[in-house]
Amino acid sequence: MGDYVPHGLFWITLALVNAGLAEQKNRSRWAWFLLSLFFGPFATFYIVATAAPATVPLASTPPSGPSAQP
Repeated sequence: MGDYVPHGLFWITLALVNAGLAEQKNRSRWAWFLLSLFFGPFATFYIVATAAPATVPLASTPPSGPSAQP
Protein backbone atom coordinates (compact mmCIF):
# COMPACT_ATOMS: atom_id res chain seq x y z
CA MET A 1 0.00 0.00 0.00
CA GLY A 2 2.94 2.29 0.53
CA ASP A 3 3.76 2.28 -3.19
CA TYR A 4 0.56 4.05 -4.23
CA VAL A 5 1.74 7.51 -3.25
CA PRO A 6 5.09 7.47 -5.12
CA HIS A 7 3.47 6.01 -8.25
CA GLY A 8 0.65 8.53 -8.10
CA LEU A 9 3.09 11.41 -7.67
CA PHE A 10 5.11 10.17 -10.63
CA TRP A 11 2.00 9.95 -12.82
CA ILE A 12 0.79 13.45 -11.87
CA THR A 13 4.27 14.91 -12.33
CA LEU A 14 4.50 13.29 -15.75
CA ALA A 15 1.11 14.75 -16.67
CA LEU A 16 2.32 18.23 -15.65
CA VAL A 17 5.48 17.85 -17.72
CA ASN A 18 3.40 16.71 -20.69
CA ALA A 19 1.14 19.73 -20.30
CA GLY A 20 4.19 22.00 -20.52
CA LEU A 21 5.52 20.15 -23.56
CA ALA A 22 2.14 20.38 -25.25
CA GLU A 23 1.95 24.12 -24.62
CA GLN A 24 5.33 24.60 -26.27
CA LYS A 25 3.93 22.91 -29.38
CA ASN A 26 0.79 25.10 -29.42
CA ARG A 27 -1.50 22.39 -28.12
CA SER A 28 -4.07 22.53 -25.35
CA ARG A 29 -2.33 22.28 -22.00
CA TRP A 30 -5.44 21.15 -20.12
CA ALA A 31 -6.43 18.50 -22.67
CA TRP A 32 -2.95 16.99 -22.71
CA PHE A 33 -2.78 17.01 -18.93
CA LEU A 34 -5.98 14.94 -18.83
CA LEU A 35 -4.81 12.64 -21.63
CA SER A 36 -1.52 12.12 -19.81
CA LEU A 37 -3.31 11.01 -16.66
CA PHE A 38 -4.72 8.10 -18.65
CA PHE A 39 -1.95 7.33 -21.14
CA GLY A 40 1.16 8.42 -19.20
CA PRO A 41 4.43 7.72 -21.02
CA PHE A 42 2.63 6.98 -24.30
CA ALA A 43 1.29 10.54 -24.32
CA THR A 44 4.81 11.82 -23.62
CA PHE A 45 6.16 9.88 -26.59
CA TYR A 46 3.41 11.21 -28.86
CA ILE A 47 3.99 14.83 -27.82
CA VAL A 48 7.74 14.58 -28.31
CA ALA A 49 7.65 12.56 -31.54
CA THR A 50 5.10 14.64 -33.44
CA ALA A 51 5.67 18.06 -34.93
CA ALA A 52 3.77 21.13 -33.84
CA PRO A 53 0.66 21.83 -35.90
CA ALA A 54 1.24 24.19 -38.81
CA THR A 55 -0.03 27.69 -38.30
CA VAL A 56 -2.37 28.90 -41.00
CA PRO A 57 -2.07 32.62 -41.84
CA LEU A 58 -5.31 34.53 -41.69
CA ALA A 59 -6.62 35.42 -45.12
CA SER A 60 -7.59 39.02 -45.61
CA THR A 61 -11.20 39.35 -46.58
CA PRO A 62 -12.40 42.08 -48.92
CA PRO A 63 -14.55 44.72 -47.29
CA SER A 64 -18.27 44.20 -47.60
CA GLY A 65 -21.31 46.34 -47.14
CA PRO A 66 -22.70 49.45 -48.81
CA SER A 67 -19.52 51.52 -48.38
CA ALA A 68 -17.41 48.89 -50.18
CA GLN A 69 -19.16 49.32 -53.54
CA PRO A 70 -17.83 51.94 -56.00
